[in-house]
Amino acid sequence: MSKRNSQAAKTAARERLRAERERQAKRAKIKRQVVVACSAVAVVAAAGGIGYAVVQANKPGHWEAAKDQKVVAPANTTGKDGTTVVIGKDTAKKTLKLYEDPRCPICAHFEEGVGQTIKKNVDEGKYKLQFVGGTFLDGDSLSEGQIGTRGEGSKNAMSALGAALDVSPEAFLDFKGALYSQKWHPEESDDKFKDDAYLIKIANTVPALKDNAKFQAALKNDTYDAWALAMSKTFDTNKDDVRGTPSLVMDGKMLTAPGTQNAPMTADEFNSVIDAALKA
Repeated sequence: MSKRNSQAAKTAARERLRAERERQAKRAKIKRQVVVACSAVAVVAAAGGIGYAVVQANKPGHWEAAKDQKVVAPANTTGKDGTTVVIGKDTAKKTLKLYEDPRCPICAHFEEGVGQTIKKNVDEGKYKLQFVGGTFLDGDSLSEGQIGTRGEGSKNAMSALGAALDVSPEAFLDFKGALYSQKWHPEESDDKFKDDAYLIKIANTVPALKDNAKFQAALKNDTYDAWALAMSKTFDTNKDDVRGTPSLVMDGKMLTAPGTQNAPMTADEFNSVIDAALKA
């Protein structure tokens, strides 16, 4: 082979190698650009996802939103936002105020022991009954506009009580009694009352509310949720210095079992205390 041919072959080989290296470098550059572009898209997508999650997390919850909704007052109520709930005969001269929280376990014991006696006395015209409901066991402080983080069962049950009251005062009392009954009232740590289906199940044990389409629609449509919060605020801002439940007040005075600061828990104790208050 001539030197000339050998030199030409070497030059051609070097040119092919150079061209191949350029192609490889170009492919590597394109690959890097694609990777960077995809990474940028991923970062943007992640940022967008985080942004969406933050926005969702900062959206007001249902009960937070309900604070600002217009209050729909149930029938059979009076006063600001329909938060004055008085049941009984107009001829009754005195009114017994009853302060309760739906999730309160002591209220459940009180209702089991005294509830039917109160209902009987109200039916007979012995006195009127004024109900004042709180939701502090949910962790709420409505006097400060705060919705708590310990649950929503008290609020939801209060809304259901509003729906029952809209049907009739009798339906309200019977439903309240059922809520506090040994069969249906949950442990304080079990937030069962937040479930509409559970409340409807309880309501179906009350003749006036059994399969009552109006009552059930009010629960499902959250008709009285804002009213429940307004009622809770009434509890928080009460002038009777009531801080716990159950509490009984007549003529501005707390009624307690003898020798205690607690409400009477048996029918006999209650009758003794209420008779003395009625005579005062």
